[in-house]
This record gives sequence, structure tokens and C-alpha cells, in this order.
Amino acid sequence: MGLLTPDPGLVFWSAITFGILVFILRRYAWKPILQAVKSREETIEYALAAAEQARVEVEDLNATKVQIMNEAKEERDKLIKDARELKKSMLDDAKSKAQQEADKIIASARLQIEREKNEAILQLKEKVAEFSVDIAGKLLEEELQTSDKQKAIIDKYLQEVNFN
Repeated sequence: MGLLTPDPGLVFWSAITFGILVFILRRYAWKPILQAVKSREETIEYALAAAEQARVEVEDLNATKVQIMNEAKEERDKLIKDARELKKSMLDDAKSKAQQEADKIIASARLQIEREKNEAILQLKEKVAEFSVDIAGKLLEEELQTSDKQKAIIDKYLQEVNFN
């Protein structure tokens, strides 16, 4: 017999050996192997689902992070704007109060100057009146040395006075 022609006995024993091997494998090894493969498949599916869920959570976290960052930027911008407005308001208030105080001081100084001016004028008038009375007194004293002159002046003033 040649190499290419099979011997019927060899084929028979090979088939029986293969059948026994298949029976033993099916009985003792096939179920555990299938269970291991199925368990491994479930583990892989669970891992894939967990990875997908983790990817979705990471995307959600990234979106949340971007949203929080945008909100933080908006809040920062708002705080800076509010701080600038508060600073401007405080400066305006300070300027306004300073201007009011300056106006009060100027008005008070003007009143003081006017008061002192009026007082000086009054004192000047009093001095002028005092000097006038002194001068008039001295003039009258010289003029009224004689009684003729006294009568003439009295008559003159009596004519000027209107008796109603």
C-alpha cells in the first residue's frame, strides 16, 4: 500500500479514537471550556460597557468642566466689573464730598470776609463819625466864639427846619 491509499483498519481505529476523544472532551472539557469562553465573553462585554460608560462620564465631566470654567470666567468678569463700578462710585462719592466740603469752606470764607468787611466798614464809619464830630466840635468852637455868630447860625437852622 501506498501513502495515499488509506488502510481500512487504520481509518476505523482513527475514527474510534477520534470519537472517544470527542466524547471525553465533550463530557469533561467542552462544558468548562464553553463556560470559560462564555464567562470571558461576559467579562469582555462588561468591560466594554464599563469603558463606554466611563467614556460617557468623562465626556460629561469634560462638558461640566467647560461649563464650570465658563461660569467661573463669567463670575470673575462680573466681579471685576462690579469692583470697577464700586471703585468708580467710591471715587465719584469722594470727589462729590470733597467738592461739597470745598464749596462749604469757600461759602464760609466768603461769609467771614463779608462779615469782616461789614465790621471794618462799620468801624470806619464810627471812626469817620467820631473824627467828624471832633472836627465839627473844633470848628464850632472856633466859629461860635462870638455871640453874634451863634445867633446867626441858630436863626439859619431854625429857618431850615420845617415845623409841621
